[in-house]
Amino acid sequence: MKILSSWLRSYLSPIPVHDVELANALTLRGIAVEGKYFIKGYDEDPNEVIHNSLFEMDITTNRVDAMNHYGIAREAATIYGLKLLDLNPKLPHGKPAARPYPIRIEEPTLCGRFTARVLRNVTITQSTGIVAERFRLLEQKLISNAVDATNFVTLAMGHPTHAFDLDKLEGAIIIRRARKGEKLKTLDGIERILDPDDLVVADEKKALAIAGVMGGWDTMITPETKNILVEAAWFDPATVRRSSKRHLLHTDASHRFERGADFNAPPVASALVSSIILEAGGEVEGDLVDVMIPEAEQRTAKRPAITFAVSEAKRILGATEDPEGITPAIAETVLTGLGCKLSKNGTQPAPTTAHDLDPSRAVSVPSTGSAEYEVTLPSWRLDLEREIDLIEEIARVYGYNHFQNTLPAFAGSVVELQWAEKESTIRRGLLGLGWSEAVSSTFCSATDAVTFAPQPNSAVPLGNPLSEEAGMLRPSLAGGMLGMLALNLNRDMEDVMLFELGTVFHGTTDRVEEKPSLAIGATGKLPLTSPHQPSHELDFYDVKGAIETLLGKFSSKSLYFDRFPSDSGLMPAWLHPGRSARAVLDGATVGYFGQLHPAEAQRRKLKQVIFIGEIYLDRLYKQNLRQPVVRELSRFQAVRRDFSFILAANTPWARISETLAALGIPELQRFEAAEILGEKDSKLVPAGHISLLLRTVFQAQDRTLQEDELQNYTQRIIAAVEALGGKLRS
Repeated sequence: MKILSSWLRSYLSPIPVHDVELANALTLRGIAVEGKYFIKGYDEDPNEVIHNSLFEMDITTNRVDAMNHYGIAREAATIYGLKLLDLNPKLPHGKPAARPYPIRIEEPTLCGRFTARVLRNVTITQSTGIVAERFRLLEQKLISNAVDATNFVTLAMGHPTHAFDLDKLEGAIIIRRARKGEKLKTLDGIERILDPDDLVVADEKKALAIAGVMGGWDTMITPETKNILVEAAWFDPATVRRSSKRHLLHTDASHRFERGADFNAPPVASALVSSIILEAGGEVEGDLVDVMIPEAEQRTAKRPAITFAVSEAKRILGATEDPEGITPAIAETVLTGLGCKLSKNGTQPAPTTAHDLDPSRAVSVPSTGSAEYEVTLPSWRLDLEREIDLIEEIARVYGYNHFQNTLPAFAGSVVELQWAEKESTIRRGLLGLGWSEAVSSTFCSATDAVTFAPQPNSAVPLGNPLSEEAGMLRPSLAGGMLGMLALNLNRDMEDVMLFELGTVFHGTTDRVEEKPSLAIGATGKLPLTSPHQPSHELDFYDVKGAIETLLGKFSSKSLYFDRFPSDSGLMPAWLHPGRSARAVLDGATVGYFGQLHPAEAQRRKLKQVIFIGEIYLDRLYKQNLRQPVVRELSRFQAVRRDFSFILAANTPWARISETLAALGIPELQRFEAAEILGEKDSKLVPAGHISLLLRTVFQAQDRTLQEDELQNYTQRIIAAVEALGGKLRS
C-alpha cells in the first residue's frame, strides 16, 4: 500500500528526522517500507523536498491497524516519543430528527456494530483542497466529494465506510443474511446472485450492499443526490472473507474487514466522512444512531487484561546496549504509545512521559527495577493476546538492532522426542538393507480410504479438501506407497525398494486419533551386492527377511509369522491370500506384508509383481529396543546335539521356542529348526504331522561340559517338547 509522508506527519508533532531515516526506522520495527519516491505536492518546501515522499509499504496481514496513515503515524509517535493528534472531528449541530433512523441487526454474531448518520441538503461535486491533492499524490481516482470522503477515511484511519442515497432507501436498515437466489447489482455494474452465507445491508424491500465488501448500484451517490445516510460498521471477518472469495470481489473494504477492523472506530469514521461531505454544504440531521451488540464488544474492544512483568521481558529478551536493559520506563513508553492502558498494583499509574527509545538519543529516565502491570489492550490490536505478544512489541519498537548479538545462556536439558530413538533405529536399519526412504501426502482419495482402512468407517474426511483426490486423511500408508511405486515404474525405474515412516489417522471429524506407521513397498530385482552373488527377482521371502531383521531390533519373547486367521476378518482384501502373512510379536499382530492382489494391481495398472507391507508402530514401540550384549568368547569346546521330533502340523514354532527358553539352561547357547518335513516329504511322517529336526548348541564359559551334564540337558529338552505333544523319533 502507498503512504504519503506529509499525510502521516500531519497527525504528529514535528518528527525530528527526514523521510529516509523515518522509513528505515519503520522498516526495522517490522513496518516495512519497500520503496521511497520523492514527489512534489501542495505543501512542498523546495528546501525540504525530502519531507514529502511516497512510501511503498508491505504490511503483514496481522497488522490491519497499520494499513492506513494514522496507524503508521502511531508507530512513528511511539518510536520517537511524539504526541499523536486525536481524530475527533467537530460536526455542526443540525436540526433534530423526528425519530432516530431505524436499524435492525438480525445477525448479531455477524454484525457487532452498525452506525448510521443522516446528512440533508448536501451538494455533490468534485473534491477539492486537501482531499483532491492527496488523492493526486497517491494516484487515487477522484469520483465525487461524497464517495471520495469514504475512500479518504479508509486511507486515513483504516476503517471502511459507505454512503447511501437516502432517498432511494425504503424503510429501515436491516442487517441480515441474503435470501437464496437474491440478486444485487454491485457498484462495479455486475449483477450478482447472492448466497444465504452472505451478509447484506438491506432495507425493507431489497439488498443494498454485500456487508464489508461492496455497495449496491441502485443506492449509490449520484450528482442528483441530496440526502445521504453514512454507514460505519463492524462485520465478522470470516463472513466478509467468504463473501469476498465467493464473488471474486477483493476490495479495500474487504481487505480490512476480513483481517479484523477496530470495533470502536465506526463513530469516529462516520464523523470524519460527514465532516468532509459537509464542507461543500449540507447539515446533520439528528444524532448518530449506534446499534451495538455487547457480546461482540466483549470479544474485541473489551478483552480481558493481560498480566505483564518487566522481569519476564528481561528474561526472554536478554541484554541490550543499555546496561539496565528493558526498564519499566521503556516498557511503559512502548505499551502506552501503542494504545495500551497500564495499571500497576490495581491503580492507574501517572502518565508516562514519552521519550525517544533510540539509545543513541536516550533521555535519562530513572529505573524503578522490575514491575508488574495489568495491561488493557487497544481495540485496534486484535493480534495482541498474551504476555509474550507484549514482550514482542517492546522488542520490536525498542529495536532488535539494540540487543546484543549473543545467545542467552541455556540451562535446561535436551529431552529426546518420544519414539525418536526407535524411529531412527528403523530408518538406519532399512537404509542399511538397501531400501530408500520416500514421503507421500497425508491426504488420500475416498476410494483409497475405503480400500486401505483397517476398520470400516474409520477414515476421517476433510472439511475443505483441496481436491477430490485429497479429500480424506489417510488411514493407512499402503495407498501412498502404491502411488509412489507406480510413479517410479511409470518413469522406467523397474527395481524399486521404498519405505515410509509417517502418520495415519482414524476416528471422526470430531475426534481424530493419530498413530505412527511404517510402510514398505518393493518390485523388480534385488540390488546387486556382489559379482559372486547375482541378483534375483524380489519374492515374498526377501520382504519377510527385511521385516524380520527390523523386528529383531526390538526385544521380545517371541516373534513368528503366519497367515491371518481365516475367521478374523483382518486379512486385507487387497493382498494376495496365498502370498501374504502377518507378523506376531509377543502375541500381538504388529504388521502384515505380502504380494499385492492381482485385481488391485490391475486396477492400478501395475504390470510388475508388487510386494507391500505395513507395520503398526504404535504397537511395536511398546517394546524396548534390543540392547546388544557383549561377552567374552568361551575358550571351551561347544557341543551340538540334534533331536528329531514328530509334532502336530499346527504346532507353532513360537511355542517350542518359548518352552525351550523357559528351561533356563545357561549353557544352551542357541537352538534352531534345522529341517522340517511334512507327510508328503517322508513316508515316516504320519498324516497331520511334521518331522522337526531341532538343532541345539551347548557351551560353558568356564569349563568343558561333561557327558552327564549333557545327558541332563538332553532329557529336559525331550521332556519339554513331549509336553507339547511331540514324540522323539527312534
